[in-house]
Amino acid sequence: MIRGTTLKIGIALVALVFGMTIMSFVWTPYDPLAIDAEQSLESISMEHPLGTDMLGRDVLSNVIMGARSTLLVAALSVAIAMVIGVFAGIAGALFGRRARSILVFAIDIVLALPGVLVAIVLAAVYGPSTVTATMAIGVALSAAVAQVTRRAALTVLSQDYVLAAIAAGSSRLRIVLRHILPNLRANLLIQASGAGAIAILAESTLSYLGLGTVPPTPSWGRMLAESQQFLILDPVVALWPGLFIAIAVLGFNLLGDGLREALDPSLDTELP
Repeated sequence: MIRGTTLKIGIALVALVFGMTIMSFVWTPYDPLAIDAEQSLESISMEHPLGTDMLGRDVLSNVIMGARSTLLVAALSVAIAMVIGVFAGIAGALFGRRARSILVFAIDIVLALPGVLVAIVLAAVYGPSTVTATMAIGVALSAAVAQVTRRAALTVLSQDYVLAAIAAGSSRLRIVLRHILPNLRANLLIQASGAGAIAILAESTLSYLGLGTVPPTPSWGRMLAESQQFLILDPVVALWPGLFIAIAVLGFNLLGDGLREALDPSLDTELP
């Protein structure tokens, strides 16, 4: 019952965030970039359900539009991380000891470098941008994906039916497509969900530092950065982007936990 509840809550929160993203393409209460100095820092009202910011922009409209920027960067980062990580992880499990040692060493180096540091270096070279943030987060996440994937692939390769296929002369590509990837499907799905939570938090951090989505495009992280100097006057302004960052991160974490509990039979300790 608890497991099902975890998965359901995770799906509901993730659906809420994705619903906001889709909504941003078709409707927002106001133009997110419309400035009205006369309505600066207005409190919650029927006209502005979440109030306005320091420039008189509607906070709800910016939160909805910010979901698009944050989710887009997170989704692309996870896609990059999964492609690089899965390829590197399976390669590390299949290749010989020398190649495996080099790959593991490379993974350890990437794991030792924080994604924010990679983004700072890339921003210094190419300038802050959404592409810079996406690449930095994707590369940083790929090392963890590769490490977990390699261990899971080694477990699959040690199974008797896989050893029999190798002895029968099956090619590496056939083993990957017929045995490794199908058995890693649940593992990869769980990894992608966990990486999504990390990517959202990383994108918000980079945008807060000015290394992510560039103005005037709304972003939850930059909304936090812009509102911090007005915390004394109106602390509620910073509440909303922080709240939705927390909802998104919690949703993906609960989704990953729920999927792991649902798909991993080793966690089922209940008696039949």
